[in-house]
Amino acid sequence: MFFGHKDDSTFIQLPDKGRGERPLVAFVVLGETLRMGEIVQFVHHGLAKITPKILQETYRKLPMLRLEFAEGDDADYPHLAEQLEFLSAVVEDFAEGVADEIPYVTAAAAVFALQYAHRQIDLIPNSIPGVGRADDSAVVRAVLIEHEKVLAEYAEKQGLVWEEITVQP
Repeated sequence: MFFGHKDDSTFIQLPDKGRGERPLVAFVVLGETLRMGEIVQFVHHGLAKITPKILQETYRKLPMLRLEFAEGDDADYPHLAEQLEFLSAVVEDFAEGVADEIPYVTAAAAVFALQYAHRQIDLIPNSIPGVGRADDSAVVRAVLIEHEKVLAEYAEKQGLVWEEITVQP
């Protein structure tokens, strides 16, 4: 796989599948590489736009989102579906008022991660085999890392093992 630049866009060159073709696919116009710090900034920017109304709308869509995430289980990112289910539970419990220990900013970050993973066209379109969920995984990981203390405590109260949730895909 090749990462490179052409006309200020970042590209991925997909592996040759025996056809002698290696198409370039543009996925972002953000510069050279996205390091975790930049992903964290991206998440902070996105979660700042999550209002209580958006949180409630996402809460109402959770059954559909959960089904989508469960069906979209990706062998390249085996823990992503479980991590999205965990974040769905966080949003659900926050919205229902049964997780008062979760700050709004943590719930908003979880909403942003769920909404981002739901998008089919994002930094790396989900339709690109092998890498289409890389950005979704990075956003989810950033949320889990940034809110680790609160989310680890929530996981423990739910009888979940935090280390199993946060295993890198």
